[in-house]
Amino acid sequence: MFLFDSLLVGGLRFVLDSLATAVDAELHDDSALRERLLEAELKLELGELSPEEFAEIEHEILLRLRELRNGEEGVSLTDDDVTVVGVEATVAKDLAD
Repeated sequence: MFLFDSLLVGGLRFVLDSLATAVDAELHDDSALRERLLEAELKLELGELSPEEFAEIEHEILLRLRELRNGEEGVSLTDDDVTVVGVEATVAKDLAD
C-alpha cells in the first residue's frame, strides 16, 4: 500500500511540476502579447476597432511587455523609486596606457 501511495504522490507531483513549468513559460512568453497586438492592428485597419479602442488595447499590451522586460532585466532606471547614488568604473590595463 505504501508503494502505491508513493507512486501516486510522485505522479501527481510530476504533473503539477509540469503544469507549473508550462504556466511560468506562458507568463514570461511575449509572443502571445505580440500576436494580440498584431490582431488589434489588423482589426483597426479593417475598421472593426475604433482608434480609441485600439489605443486602450495597445496601452495594456505595451504595459504588460514592459513588466515582462523589467522582470527579466531587473530594475529600470526610469522607475520612480530608483535613485542612482554612484557609479563604479574600472579601466582595463591595456586601455590605460
